[in-house]
Amino acid sequence: MNEIKFDQAGLVPAIVQDWHSGQVLMLAYMNREALQKTLESGETWFYSRSRNELWHKGETSGHFQQVRRISYDCDGDALLVQVEQTGAACHTGAAGCFFRTLQAVGTPPAEHFLAELERIISQRKVERPEGSYVVKLLEAGVDRILKKVAEEAGEVIIAAKNEDRAELVYETGDLLFHLLVLLARQDVALSEVLAELARRHR
Repeated sequence: MNEIKFDQAGLVPAIVQDWHSGQVLMLAYMNREALQKTLESGETWFYSRSRNELWHKGETSGHFQQVRRISYDCDGDALLVQVEQTGAACHTGAAGCFFRTLQAVGTPPAEHFLAELERIISQRKVERPEGSYVVKLLEAGVDRILKKVAEEAGEVIIAAKNEDRAELVYETGDLLFHLLVLLARQDVALSEVLAELARRHR
């Protein structure tokens, strides 16, 4: 604690990152008391600069952040808080706060694309752009999304039974996409599924 350099307002920026996917979820600020409460409780506490008060992440939404590691940079003036996120991290309902893109160069590595796809679906869910297939599914309701998941699961089974490798890859992509839309509709973060798989492995 003594190595953390709080600014003139007594605050230090805290970057919150998903423990499993590595996705940056949000940026908030901690004062000494918020950091102490975070260390003691194992859940994130922050200081609201607009309300001038402490707040416990998830207290009203139920979307708590279980802390797995807190690191600080070489200057001691910024924190990296790695968490297991329950539900959406952003107050908009998006998985993380950084769902809008100012500039993009290239595409993320294939192994990271599920997190990127979740971010894109979160953006569609919040901004509701006209003509979006994701928006169309969300507005059609959960029964329509469930029907699509069932259809795509059936297509995966058929492709596997036919031993059609290319078709299996294609249909599995469709299934994963519609599963992510379903998770977004139900306010379940992909990181929660990954955390459950990690728990079973342990």
